[in-house]
Amino acid sequence: MIRKKPQNKDIQKKAYHTDRFYQPLLTQKLALEETEYKIVLESLNKEVQIIKSYVELKQAVLYVKKEDVRQTLTILKSLQYNVMSEMSAIDNTAINGYFEIFYQLNSHEKSHCNRRRLRLKCQIKPNEDMPSVSDIFPAANWSERECYDMFGIHFTDHPFLKRILMPIDWVGFPLLKSYPLKGDEFASWYEVDKIFGKEYRNVIGPEQRDSARVDRGDSINFARIGKEVFKGNSPSEDIHKITYQEEKKPPILQKFPADKPKIREKRV
Repeated sequence: MIRKKPQNKDIQKKAYHTDRFYQPLLTQKLALEETEYKIVLESLNKEVQIIKSYVELKQAVLYVKKEDVRQTLTILKSLQYNVMSEMSAIDNTAINGYFEIFYQLNSHEKSHCNRRRLRLKCQIKPNEDMPSVSDIFPAANWSERECYDMFGIHFTDHPFLKRILMPIDWVGFPLLKSYPLKGDEFASWYEVDKIFGKEYRNVIGPEQRDSARVDRGDSINFARIGKEVFKGNSPSEDIHKITYQEEKKPPILQKFPADKPKIREKRV
């Protein structure tokens, strides 16, 4: 009897192979109360509920409810965690049905030399809004726009929540694990339709969006090092002689004879 193979939770195709018996080593997680971060934990416990906390790779990680994110960040800022270096999301919807939002904070104060880095996390469901924190940390303004652009997460009370990387009329959110690696039907024709018009689809053809594709016979989109030809010409197997200065032209750098080297005792 053959056992039924469980459904693969990773929707996207993987470009690498992992041995089926390989077990990755897990990083050690320490209790927050046993580290220098216990001062931070004690201050937060007075105001908000900490769902989970630990220290991993000398960095504190705290989980709170979505409703407590703004208050927690305000308290952390008063505790001299005054720099938000990063903010984004992780698509875990295929694993547990949630997005994981994280805020990376740093402290540049000398008193925090042993507890500088802290990461705040919360979980939200798909199509669930997040409160904007751009008024608390201005650096979150563009990060929240990027998170909206890539994952489709809406941030309430954001001053200008528009796409920041993709075109305004782009369909879909590229960092979702359900988004095709090659792009969907819309992505295949976007630039053709924008630049030339849909009537030129049969003339130009769809965009080649497969990042793993290499065609040695395509001299328009690929160049073969040492065997280059003019764009659009047939590929060649002739190896070109590589020179470092033009022949029969004044030298840019003086060529030193390799057969009679001279060793100088001091700089001239």
